[in-house]
Amino acid sequence: MNKRIIFIAPYPTSQAPSQRFRFEQYLAILENDGFQVEVHPFLSAKDWAPLYKKGSFLRKGISMLRSFARRFGLLFKLRKFDSIFIHREASMIGPPIFEFIIAKILRRKYIYDFDDAIWLPNYSESNAKFHKLKAYGKVKRIIKWADKICVGNEYLKNYAVKYNPNVQVIPTTIDLLNVHNQVTDDNSEEIIIGWTGSHTTMSYLPIIAPVLERLAKNFHFKFRVISNQPPSIHLENLEFIEWKKETEIEDLAAISIGIMPLKDNPWTQGKCGFKGLQYMALKIPSVLSNVGANKEIISHNNNGYLCDSEEEWYRTLCELIKNIELRKLIGENGYQTIKKNYSVTANKSKYLALFQ
Repeated sequence: MNKRIIFIAPYPTSQAPSQRFRFEQYLAILENDGFQVEVHPFLSAKDWAPLYKKGSFLRKGISMLRSFARRFGLLFKLRKFDSIFIHREASMIGPPIFEFIIAKILRRKYIYDFDDAIWLPNYSESNAKFHKLKAYGKVKRIIKWADKICVGNEYLKNYAVKYNPNVQVIPTTIDLLNVHNQVTDDNSEEIIIGWTGSHTTMSYLPIIAPVLERLAKNFHFKFRVISNQPPSIHLENLEFIEWKKETEIEDLAAISIGIMPLKDNPWTQGKCGFKGLQYMALKIPSVLSNVGANKEIISHNNNGYLCDSEEEWYRTLCELIKNIELRKLIGENGYQTIKKNYSVTANKSKYLALFQ
């Protein structure tokens, strides 16, 4: 009989980048390797829609109650699974009730996976009133009770090993065959500097806005933002494209230069550099803040660029705008880095080993 794996995650499938690129893109690989898999999100697709909208407190509250009821019901089905995989948390708010029941009452082992510094407070403005319910301190308990820990970078590993020695780093990966299978058009006459991300990371765009304004005085280019919400910054050359899964790669591949500005703080040090990985997979030359996992991914002036100051950002973007051959070289080197270290193919064996 084939081994059965249950994936317990916060969000509906195909919606959240952390789930899509941490485990969802491996589901077909697991099935091809003989496993039977099921994914059980805390929130249903119906409950996910209003989550990040302002207001709707009653609707959000009802959604949470409904989600908790489904989770409790799921506990009675766990005995039929050989492996339990928990991504980030079994419930989006409250203490680690479900993880405690799984580990201490049902005596089941589980694999725990996370890709952000989720033990630190981080929340959107639309859900600020609820953030205290997140119980950020539960993360260390979930780590302690887990059989195996899977994290996205060394910073996260350094936190996890304080509570559990069985920690493995598997980076957030890119599927070069089935998803990120296009490349940017280096020969396009139109220069597009681009940024992609959710509204939760849009707060870093003001860091780069003065640089883009300065660049616009000397060069003609578009600044493309791909997100689920329009940005709050105002630039004459800004182009907003609403994120859609169906056109995600096509919209990204039109970018000539990809950027990832960040502040340097404990939260950003835990980020896995995913924006940069996406750009590099499409042979887009990438310019990232010199923060966290970006330092692990980027070899400066080889497969991308790391910047600390506005002046460094300006000089780097100027050079890339002016030099098409440099864009091609950096883009190709970035792609090779993804292929070797950050692709699904390169990390498949590590991922399958989690369930052996």
